[in-house]
Parts: sequence; structure tokens; C-alpha cells
Amino acid sequence: MITSVNPYTGKVIRKYKEDTAKTVTQKLAKAKNAQTSWEQLGVSKRAAYLQKLGQYISKHKQAMGQMATEEMGKPISQSIAELEKCALTLQFYADKGAAFLQPEMVQTEASESFVHFEALGTVLAIMPWNFPYWQVYRAMGPILISGNTMLLKHASNVMGCATAIKEAVDACGFPEGVFDILQITGANTEAVIADPGIHAVTFTGSTAAGKKVAAAAALNLKKQVLELGGSDAYVILKDADIDLAVKACATSRLNNTGQSCIAAKRMIVDKKVAAAFTSKLVLALEARPYGDPSLPETTVGTMARADLRDELHDQVSRSVAQGAVILCGGYIPSGKAAFYPPTVLSGVKKGMPAYEEELFGPVATIIVAEDEADAINIANDTIYGLGGAIFSKNIKKATKLATEAIKSGSVFVNDFVRSDARLPFGGIKQSGYGRELSHYGMREFVNIKTIYVK
Repeated sequence: MITSVNPYTGKVIRKYKEDTAKTVTQKLAKAKNAQTSWEQLGVSKRAAYLQKLGQYISKHKQAMGQMATEEMGKPISQSIAELEKCALTLQFYADKGAAFLQPEMVQTEASESFVHFEALGTVLAIMPWNFPYWQVYRAMGPILISGNTMLLKHASNVMGCATAIKEAVDACGFPEGVFDILQITGANTEAVIADPGIHAVTFTGSTAAGKKVAAAAALNLKKQVLELGGSDAYVILKDADIDLAVKACATSRLNNTGQSCIAAKRMIVDKKVAAAFTSKLVLALEARPYGDPSLPETTVGTMARADLRDELHDQVSRSVAQGAVILCGGYIPSGKAAFYPPTVLSGVKKGMPAYEEELFGPVATIIVAEDEADAINIANDTIYGLGGAIFSKNIKKATKLATEAIKSGSVFVNDFVRSDARLPFGGIKQSGYGRELSHYGMREFVNIKTIYVK
């Protein structure tokens, strides 16, 4: 059985029966059988389905949002905002899909030559719990509009959200087999990847799990997109607007209770402004107490599971043992709820867990840099490369550093990192490869076919 547990109350929400091997085979067959007719339906009709789905999500965002809040502790206001973003993204692909799939004419010696984009087949989406709707719908938009079918293997602790996604698709009248969920555990995922009915895999999750997915997909020559961990560097230069930087860092670090791949994690601050930045960041985080995630005024909820909270605290404790200093938070509250208070660690140095590892929770680490060059070196001194930010009143200089110096999939100037359907999203190094969103995300799951007519 797959069990969903409320991390605030500690109570079991529901148990889900795992799909048998026979059921999985049947779902794979339905996805395969549906794919050709779905592709032949045409992009305009597929777009109409996506538009209808976006409207359904907007109408049912309260109930769907409540499920995310119950299953992984996300503050209800953030759950609803997540669904609103999903609806907008589906509308984006409904509006732009036809243009993104237009053949690209290329001038050659041929009488006609062009690049044609066609569906690959069935895409397996292996998705995490931290944004249980957004991660799925941002993959679903480009996958389905391109004419592919999609099977979802969601994280076991958000099976209720997975069910809600399937119910939404069914309510909008999508043809049978175009989208379905697999109620299986991670241990059974490799067999699905290997199945001939799967043509590509998109995965979001930890770097360790991503390596296993990549190995299984590569063994079977399946295309993959991997969006993995991150330890985003937020560089605060000596000429930064400190209040602006603090607000952006605090907002990013505490979004989704810090459980975000692109959250601000390493605050790399020029020594000339380190004291001012640090004191203001501590005040900002202390002003955001944790609480019942179902209440509209709550902005910091529980972590998704108690074991994840305990792992985070262990990283904090090991960093302190090596010389880091806790300026606020840094303890496990009493009670059953999987709370961890907003925490600031200063004195973080190379070799500490807070420097080397991803801290997936509401813990901000402050690393003091000698100067601009040192700050950039520290920012790039990581195995990750998902996102990053730089703060400076000199926009021209900051943009140049963002463009040419900081090595990551995205860099934001004077703002916190976020995903946007209009822009490609993804990482480098141990943060994965491939891109989601924009037309780049669509191109990951199509056959880019050359047509040459003599």
C-alpha cells in the first residue's frame, strides 16, 4: 500500500493500493494506443483540451490546493497560488503550441528543406512532492500539446494530488490513455522506464535519484530531461540595495517552507556589507513564524515529512560542530508536526555541510566574501548549477557578471529565482540537463526531423 500522511497532524490521510504489474501493462498499452490518434487530432484541438483543463484548475483550485496542504504541509495560500500558475501555463501552451510546432524552413541546395517537429510517443514523468501540481502540469503542457501521451509516477506521499490531477484530466474529457497515473513505488520505476512503450523520461527530484533514472533510461536508450538539486548562490555585492536583497532572499528561502530546488540557499555577501545584511536577514526570518498550514495567514508550514526535517537538522548540527553559528532557529520543536523554524547560519566555511550540500528546508547560510571576485568564485564553488542571483545597484555590471561569470541554468539580477512558462528552466553540472518550459521545453520531447526534397 502507498500511504499518505499529514505532516502537520501526523495522521494517515489515505492508503492507496499499488498497481499490479498487469495494471501497469494495461496503462502502458492504453497510452500507446491513444498516442497516434491524439497526435493526428491536430494541435488546435489539443490546445482546446489544455485550455479547458486550465479553466478547470482555476475553478477547483481551493479543493485541489487543500489536498497539497494536507499531504505535504504547504501553506494553503501557496498551494492555491501554485494552481493558479499551473492554469496560466496550460493556457500559455494552448496559445503558443501551434507556433512552437511550425516547421522551420532552411535554405539549402534542395528545392525544399525544412525541420519538422513530431511527437516521440509516450513520456514517463517521475515527479516530486514539493510542488505536487506545478511540477506535473509544467511537464504536461509541452508534452501533450506536442502530441505525446503521458504517464505520471508521482511521489508516494502526494498520491492524493496525483489522483486530483487525473480527475481533472478526466473531467475535461481527454481521450482515454492520453494521461494516466501509475500507483507504483520508486522500486518499480526502472521496469517501466525499460518498457518499449516508454519513449522518453522527464524527472524532477534529488541528484541521487536522478542518477538512477538517468542510468535506467540510458541503458534503454531513452531520452531524458533531469531537473535535480540545487544550492543557489545569492551574491550580495558591496553596492547592493541591502533592504531589497534581504527581502528577496527571505522570500525565496522561505517559499514552500524552504523546500524548493531554486530557493536562495547560500547568501554570499561582501564583507563590507555582511553585518548589515546579516542582522536584517535574521529579523526578516524571525518575523515569519511557522504555523498551521491550513490557515490563510500562515506563510511557513511544516516540512513534508518528519524524516526530511530530521535530515535537515542533522546538516545544521554537523555544520555547527565544524564552527558555524546559529543566529536564529536551528532546533526541532516539540510535538508531532514536522516543523523546523526559519534558521540563519553564519560563519559558514568550505567543507561544512551548509557549504557543500543542498539544505532542503528553511535554513539560510551566510558566507562572507572578501570582494567581488571572491564572491563569484564561491558562487561557482559547488557541484550544483540550477539557479542563482546577484544584487547590485550597478545593473550593467551585475548583468555582465550574471551573463559571463556565474555558472548556472539561470541567474536573476536584483530578484529571486523563479520559473516562468515563457523562459527555459533547467540546470547544469549535478543539477541535471535538458530544459523545461518555453519552446525549449517542447523541443525536448519531439523528433526534430529533417525533410529534404530534391
